[in-house]
Amino acid sequence: MTWLDMCRSDEYRGRWVALDNIDYEDGSSQPQQADVVDSDEDLGELCSRMRESDRTACAILYCEGEAFTPPVAKRAAMSTRGAAHR
Repeated sequence: MTWLDMCRSDEYRGRWVALDNIDYEDGSSQPQQADVVDSDEDLGELCSRMRESDRTACAILYCEGEAFTPPVAKRAAMSTRGAAHR
């Protein structure tokens, strides 16, 4: 199922979903499509079930009404001028 379809579906919208066999968009951390393993409105409950089932390698994402691009952490580049003064 595509990520966009998941986010738009009444079954998954507003829920946390555990995903496996994920295909990511090129150069992005956003899933293009994946298999839904489980879902829940409560993240803690979903994580507990995933641990109990030994499905610990799944990605867990929140389905909003529209697909989103997860934030990417970027480190500020250290300027060579600032490094020279240390």
